[in-house]
Amino acid sequence: MRVVIAEDNVLLSAGLELLLTRFGFDIAAIAGDAGTFLAAVREHRPDVTIVDVRLPPSFRDEGIRAALQARREQPGLPVLVLSQYVEQQYAAELLSTSGGGVGYLLKDRVSRVDEFADALRRVAAGGTAMDPEVIAQLVQRAGDPIAALTPREREVLGLMAQGHDNTTIAGQLVITDNAVHKHIGNIFTKLGLAVTDNGHRRVLAVLTYLNAAGLSGR
Repeated sequence: MRVVIAEDNVLLSAGLELLLTRFGFDIAAIAGDAGTFLAAVREHRPDVTIVDVRLPPSFRDEGIRAALQARREQPGLPVLVLSQYVEQQYAAELLSTSGGGVGYLLKDRVSRVDEFADALRRVAAGGTAMDPEVIAQLVQRAGDPIAALTPREREVLGLMAQGHDNTTIAGQLVITDNAVHKHIGNIFTKLGLAVTDNGHRRVLAVLTYLNAAGLSGR
């Protein structure tokens, strides 16, 4: 699985390369700025990318804007944002783009390398990997699509956004698998996701959940 990394911190990028290589990833390129990252994506067409929000020269939002540009050029390109910061506007825009896996993890809250590797694989496969703190900040701005959900349904959808399967959700909420299945069915119905959406409904539900925050803030 080929990975392109956008990270200007040399020690962190070298650490990522070493650790991910041990987990079977092929690091195609490491870029220290947005322009180099975009060039690497065009050249290598990676299976997944890891992007820091803040890159040279201004260290504001160059990284996440480059990720958005990369997804415009290569629709469906999986992007995992790994940053110290939650850039709400661009995060919501990235998460609301259609197709391809997306994730947003906070550097200070990644405690296990194996869990990070699993999150990267999940994003590469078209799924989501969201830090709860990122979700919390985005949901504070959420609009009408989420207002119809019960508190329990919001809890279930929040755990879905983190990439958890039904069994894990059931364990964390101390409810049965059948109860989780029922809650998810209610979420799909309330968000207007028809049966014809098939397996994509789970991802669409998560994106609707996060997109509500972005659309309400624009």
